[in-house]
Amino acid sequence: MPRRTATMLASLLMLIALLCAGVLIPVPYAEMSPGPTVNTLGEHGGEPVLQISGRTTYPAGGHLNMTTVRVTGSQYRMNLVEALYGWLSHDNLVVPHSTLYPDDKSPDQLNQETAEEFTQSQESAKVAALKQLDIPVGTRVVVASVVKGSPAEGALHAGDVIKAVDGVAIKEPGEVARQVTRHKPGEKVAFRVVPAKEAAAAEKEKREPKAEDTVTLTTSKASDDSRAIVGIQAGTDHTFPFTINIKLADVGGPSAGLMFALGIVDKLTPGDLTGGQFVAGTGTIDDKGKVGPIGGVEMKTVGARSKGARYFLTPKDNCAAAAKDTPAGLTLVKVDSLADALTSLEKIRKGDRAGLPQCTTG
Repeated sequence: MPRRTATMLASLLMLIALLCAGVLIPVPYAEMSPGPTVNTLGEHGGEPVLQISGRTTYPAGGHLNMTTVRVTGSQYRMNLVEALYGWLSHDNLVVPHSTLYPDDKSPDQLNQETAEEFTQSQESAKVAALKQLDIPVGTRVVVASVVKGSPAEGALHAGDVIKAVDGVAIKEPGEVARQVTRHKPGEKVAFRVVPAKEAAAAEKEKREPKAEDTVTLTTSKASDDSRAIVGIQAGTDHTFPFTINIKLADVGGPSAGLMFALGIVDKLTPGDLTGGQFVAGTGTIDDKGKVGPIGGVEMKTVGARSKGARYFLTPKDNCAAAAKDTPAGLTLVKVDSLADALTSLEKIRKGDRAGLPQCTTG
């Protein structure tokens, strides 16, 4: 066999071997890519995303799209070829697998966390929207969680509304611990509660709860000191003067909070917040309307623009990253609060693009 032919054959075999190795060898990376966008003013899966009853609502045109990031599954292991393709791709992002899936948490734990974050984002969006519209929102102290193996396990449950401890009315979560720690370990403490199921039914039917229970527990000793504890975490829940349901399946995490809040405001006020424009965005939101940063903003801007968005509401702390590679035709609007977003939407309605607070790399 001629030397040149042998060399070419050897090179070809080596290339084939490298390609096979690239396909077969797993690498510790995961991939992020643009995910679906959903108009909070429209429908998803055949039903409205925002469902409001017991209050006058108004038609809302245009788009207020929440955005998502698609990620490879926790059990999926990329091969070297996929990783290289992802690194070279303009629209995808390859990150260490542990960035998305920490080794100290199981897939079930991560799924539970993202589901809880999504639920909390909906709750905060409702509160922020109604406060923005000066609609009263009620609060109550609830059992947020129960420690396994504690005195409270099986006696108190997440969602129980705590009305009083030892006869003292409870108005703030911190008051629960203060009342419990007045005792010594081994002493009894009495909780007056509305059971979670009854509290949920009363909230759904917009009525006063019909049943309360008195639960008496024997305190135990905290593992790190001599404090008396019962093994619960108290938190705050909200009650609303009318019903707001957010229907969106297969989405997790807190990053849709801002867009949900804007959608609720739009539905509860005459006219269109967008002026018929296609606006997308992202950002967490708290009960006071403060907007927080999210992950994967670069993927979200790409996904939004590919669906037709012209404006993208961007959390202030994500602006620099998003502005480094802004998709053509998309204006990044910097927001720090729900009020900021509403002010910018007013400028968009008026066609005042120059007046918008835009993101920069600086």
